[in-house]
Amino acid sequence: MNTLAALLALSLAVPASTKAPTAAPTSPEPIRISVRDVDASNAKVRDAYGSLITMWTQEFRDRGAEFEAPRLVRYRRPSLTSCGPVAPSNASYCPNDNTIYFDDVFVAVQGKAAGEALGTDGDMAAIGIVAHEMGHAVAMQLGYHSRRSYDNESAADCLAGAFTQWAEHHGSIEDGDIDEAFFGMAAAGDPTPQPTGNRWLDARMERQLSRQAHGTREQRMANFRTGLEGGAGACLPELRTHA
Repeated sequence: MNTLAALLALSLAVPASTKAPTAAPTSPEPIRISVRDVDASNAKVRDAYGSLITMWTQEFRDRGAEFEAPRLVRYRRPSLTSCGPVAPSNASYCPNDNTIYFDDVFVAVQGKAAGEALGTDGDMAAIGIVAHEMGHAVAMQLGYHSRRSYDNESAADCLAGAFTQWAEHHGSIEDGDIDEAFFGMAAAGDPTPQPTGNRWLDARMERQLSRQAHGTREQRMANFRTGLEGGAGACLPELRTHA
């Protein structure tokens, strides 16, 4: 699809942050992104995708199981998948066709936002999005699925942290990557509902948000840290012992 001109002029607002890994984004800053930025982000994501497959294939093999590697599909416009529509500025895992879908412009923006805020290349904030979606694939293939959205999302955040630990162990983490990963988690925290004064409407809004809850920025950073410090076994009971 021909979106080069649109990409060159694209300006998206994303939260700003400080260099501390536990800092939370505070105010929006305009992020301009180019075709070159998106191409570089996609190259980093492809490399990380290969590492994710290597890690989880070995983790499953150690337990006498086989990991069915998800496909990785980019999109930029509203698209229809076997799990339903996917909207721009998002990423998702579809178990029906075992595919991770991601808006590559959105992912590149997250990486550039982290880079500008932290003075780094920002790539781990972008990679963390795909690592999170891969976490959903891992959890579901292990038979883990909760009726509570937050349980599923916190497991995926934790497994993204476990991947970061694995990457660090294998020498592929650069200076600033850990800060970038925490920045990405903080930036993706659930928004705080703003009361309307209508109790019925407020209650309905809270129910809708709870059905899609990922966690506050503090929760998301904490869940990521659990995997970063404890590895995959700290995230799911199914990963705590080897077969």
